[in-house]
Order: sequence, then C-alpha cells, then structure tokens
Amino acid sequence: MLRVLTLATLFPDATRPNFGVFVERQTLGLAAHPDVDLRVVAPVGLPPWPLSRHTRFAGLAGVPRQERWKGLDVRRPRFLTLPGTGGRFHARALTRALIPLLTALRRDFPFDVIDAEFFFPDGPAAIALGRHFGVPVSIKARGADIHHWGRAPATARQVIAAGQAAGGMLAVSQAMRADMIALGMPGERIRLHHTGVDLDRFAPGDRSGAKAALGVVGPLIVSLGALIRRKRHDVVIDALAALPNATLIIAGEGPERAALQAQAEARGVAGRVTLLGSVPHADLPALLAAADAMALASDSEGLANAWVEALGCGTPIVIADAGGACEVVSDPAYGRIVARTPEAFAAGIRAVLAQATDPIAVRRGAARFTWPANTAALYAHLAGLVSARG
Repeated sequence: MLRVLTLATLFPDATRPNFGVFVERQTLGLAAHPDVDLRVVAPVGLPPWPLSRHTRFAGLAGVPRQERWKGLDVRRPRFLTLPGTGGRFHARALTRALIPLLTALRRDFPFDVIDAEFFFPDGPAAIALGRHFGVPVSIKARGADIHHWGRAPATARQVIAAGQAAGGMLAVSQAMRADMIALGMPGERIRLHHTGVDLDRFAPGDRSGAKAALGVVGPLIVSLGALIRRKRHDVVIDALAALPNATLIIAGEGPERAALQAQAEARGVAGRVTLLGSVPHADLPALLAAADAMALASDSEGLANAWVEALGCGTPIVIADAGGACEVVSDPAYGRIVARTPEAFAAGIRAVLAQATDPIAVRRGAARFTWPANTAALYAHLAGLVSARG
C-alpha cells in the first residue's frame, strides 16, 4: 500500500468551492486507487491580525482545521503570510506550521511520499519536510507557480532550489517542462503529467436550445478564467467589436471586473458582454456546450483545464500561444492558436465559426486527457520515487 501525503495550498474549501478544483479531482482519483492510502494537507495562508479580520479573509479563518471533504481526510492548518514581502517568507512559515502537524499525523499514518501540488509555497516547504521526515518528494508545476513565483525576485531562488532537490517533478505540458529546465531544474527528473477531463460531464449537448435558454441569438463566445490581468479578457472584449453579431460571456471573478466593464462600454459592446461572475464547476459543462467557440488570450498558462473542458463539450477553442497550446490544438478541427491581439482573435473566431466542425470531431481533441490516465501516471510516478529510495 502506497501511503501518500498530498500537500496542496491550492485546494477547495466551503468558502472557495472553485479554488483548485483540478487538484481536488486529481486527488480524488489517486485516493480511489486500490493500492493507495492518502491524506490531504491543504494549508490556509492568513496575514497577521488585524488584517486577518478583513472581509477578504474572514471566511477563511472559519474553515474547519480538519474535515471529511468529498470522502477525503483533509487537514487545513493555518500559516502566516506577511504582506509586502513578495512571498519571501511564505514557504518558511508553512514549514514551521506543518512540522508539528505531520509529526502527530505520522504516528497513525507513516506516509511514504509527499506529493506537493503547486511549486510555491508548497514545493520549498515539501523539500524541507521531506528532509525532516526522511521521505521522497514530488512537486507538480501547473503555471503561475513557475511563470510568476519562479521568476519573482523574492521567491525565484526558492522555487529553483526546490526543483533541483526534488526526487521527481511533474509538468502539465511539454512547454512547462521546457520552462522548468530553462530555470535550471533537471529535465531527467521531470515527467509530463496531463490534466484530465470528465468526458461524461463535459460533453456536447443541444447547442441551439442551450443558447436560447441563455437568451442568446447568434454566435456565442465563452471565456473562462479569473478576472485578472494575466487572463487578458480585454483582448477578447476588443475582438468582439469586430464580430457584430456575436455575444461574449465571461465566467470568472476578480479585481479586473470594473475595468473590463468599463472597457466593454467604451468599445460599444457592453450590451453583448456578460460578466457572469464565479460559476460552480458543475455548471460549466452546460455553458461550454452552449458556446460556438471558447476564447482565452492568457499571457501564460501551463495547460489550461478550460481548453480541454471546452473540447470535451465539442466547442472549438481560440487561444493565444501560451504554455501547452500546441499540445492541445493539434488539429484545425480543435480550433486556432492566434496572436494575442484583438484583430487576430476576431479572425480566429470567424474561422472556427465558418468551419462549423461537427462537435463530435472537436471532442476527439479531449480524448487524450482522461482522469484514469492521470491517476495511473501519478501512481506510477510516486511509487517509483518510493521504490528508488529503497
């Protein structure tokens, strides 16, 4: 029996049900493996008092410290995050918080391996914990953990050192693996580990009926992602000005909401743009299946779950050349990779609308990304690290 300790600061809770749902789904798959016993430690970072009482953090402070979450045994210890430090001390604070918790946990659960699900602060903390408890460590790279934390002055050295010390690493795309190697991480210890998609839930439906239920007439473009600068929703809003009959629905929430609304009004497309807010993951299949195209102009990605989920629904994607884009859009039937400009996105959307590919053909682009394959690869990777340690 392989005893796995999954360490994930990116993991859902009652106040953030969409936060890290892909980590949750991967963990549920591994926990269901017949040869795995698994516990989850999902730390919650909070600033010092009185900032911790701010409405932004008040809900997090009330999250249970231990609970059964969808059948998983989840511990949610707190660790201190100091504002204005660029994250420099996050991993150290996380390590201090976890040593007593894991010492107690090991009395009943002598874990064989630490599976860190994000490179920062999880990765450096996992390395310190692995040394303390004498177990191998795996760290998974997903996107911003490498592209932001791996290059930020306050944290880059910690991220790179963690990668160099890890027994093994996982990358969500070949492009992400190349970025990790470019930072100085050993390529021979990095394994490709694609995300999965639930093809029973993310499936084509009655597109015309779904659009009618949304009150949409004409082409529907959907974009998924937090309303943050990196997702570049502004590019797609600008592109809409050149698509006079199209409607754009953006599912996501974040600090750019007011700016994006103002932009839509300034471009004269506010009546055709809906900022839907945060949408439960369970409701995304219906929204994606209603769309004629999914467009996302992100500055950086690893391999976006939204890309694969759209393909599963038979909806072609128009995306910028970020991360594993070329690994997903490997056939024109699946969509277009275009320059990150409004003109290029408008042209790409027009092309997929004119192509009108059968949704079943589009869906084939998601067939490579399954949760059973994800689970099998993760189990083999972690078991291999334990076996190598003897």
